[in-house]
Amino acid sequence: MDRQKHTARRTLTAVAVLVVPLAAACGSEKAGAGSGAAEAERPVTGVRWTVDSVTVDGATHRAPGGAHLTLGEDGRATGSYGCNLFEARLRTDGDRVRLTDPETTLRACDERVMAGEKAVARALAAGELKADVTGGRLTLTSASGDTVRLTEAEDSPLYGTRWNVTTPDGAGRAHLTFDKERGAVAGNLGCNQVNAEATVRDGHITLGVPSLTRMMCEDSLMDAEKALTKLFNGTARYAVDGDTLTLTSANGTEVRAVAAR
Repeated sequence: MDRQKHTARRTLTAVAVLVVPLAAACGSEKAGAGSGAAEAERPVTGVRWTVDSVTVDGATHRAPGGAHLTLGEDGRATGSYGCNLFEARLRTDGDRVRLTDPETTLRACDERVMAGEKAVARALAAGELKADVTGGRLTLTSASGDTVRLTEAEDSPLYGTRWNVTTPDGAGRAHLTFDKERGAVAGNLGCNQVNAEATVRDGHITLGVPSLTRMMCEDSLMDAEKALTKLFNGTARYAVDGDTLTLTSANGTEVRAVAAR
């Protein structure tokens, strides 16, 4: 009997030894699971952020559709100001980031888009920026108080989204919407309304012969419309990255569009 009690005591002691480290681990986990610690650990780099708005000199501007930013883990920042793509050097130090030496494309877009793009570009180039992450939102603040507000991007659905066409140049009024149930696409090519069959499979979209209205518009719109028409009656690769859709046809025509907000 004494031997059994001794064995029981040894067993209970062993269990107690195991329980203490587990309790300590749970206490440690709880201490680090507070909202502040959780938010501090959310990554800023390696995430694609959609630019929502910028505040420069006390005036807040809504960012153009398609404006986005990725702070890479390779010391480079890439994205779009809303019309033009850019790439810049990136330096990070704790919660501070700095973008320098930006290289951009030289497209011209709608005046309102270009005005919003100028505000985004200025705010991102305002020197050292303090990064604050709350949930899926990022705020970059300059020393002078200018801010850029961003949201962690999710891919917009191909179907049901109104895709506002941004390229080729001059296609500012063009838009497309894909309908899964009908197997069709409808929209505007810049001047004329368009409807066509659309079959989506394995990263490709096969567009049928377009049915177009017969309006005549200014030359820039008609030229952009002719370029967009080359997507139809053929198959194009497609990719959705955040709120940007890229269509590339077999003949090399590339069209980019952003999800309407």
